[in-house]
Amino acid sequence: MTPPLLLYSFRRCPYAMRARLALLAAGQSCELREVVLRDKPQALRDTSPKATVPVLVLPSGEVIDESLAIMRWALAQQDPLGWCTPTQGDLAQMLALVAENDTVFKPLLDRAKYPQRFGLVDGQAAREACVPFVGALQRRLASTPFLFGDHAALADMALAPFVRQFAGIDAHWFAAQPWPDLQRWLQQWQDTDLFARAMQKFALWHPQDAPVLFGGPKAVDATPS
Repeated sequence: MTPPLLLYSFRRCPYAMRARLALLAAGQSCELREVVLRDKPQALRDTSPKATVPVLVLPSGEVIDESLAIMRWALAQQDPLGWCTPTQGDLAQMLALVAENDTVFKPLLDRAKYPQRFGLVDGQAAREACVPFVGALQRRLASTPFLFGDHAALADMALAPFVRQFAGIDAHWFAAQPWPDLQRWLQQWQDTDLFARAMQKFALWHPQDAPVLFGGPKAVDATPS
């Protein structure tokens, strides 16, 4: 049977990663439709005028087309891993850090990774402008294994895809920075079964295709495999 949830996704998009991570952690099953944004299917455009990913369609027909809102919806259904209840701080503090990531760090990250899109000669200045935010994450992780305590929580999963993207701009440069705890945190996340499940490769969706199932009733943890 086709599961009641429908998710439009793109494997490499950090926003879509967030959604998939939360759905896995919450043990939610969905039909996954893998799309590429340079060739958006009409069904995606019809579902969400934004025509960006991720887009989650609920059984009621309600559409959620913001990544953080999808995370919060999934975890409101079930949060067996305690992503909304960190051992340090609270949900409001985590959401504030996610907002800083999305409004301050992400625009700089885009300029560092894709300078030509912004008429820049290179991304060096933008990369340097990212350092204060990334350095603040390092300071957090120097005193606790995760951003808000002893276990992975919503903030870790909402930020890790973007830090991964930042690290990938120049892996040698990133590895040479004085951020050992951040580097450990990122690698540990990439070694989890959760990351492996979230990053499964799926063929591009076409309307005539049979449904592709993603997730399941058992939560996937974020501990190293």
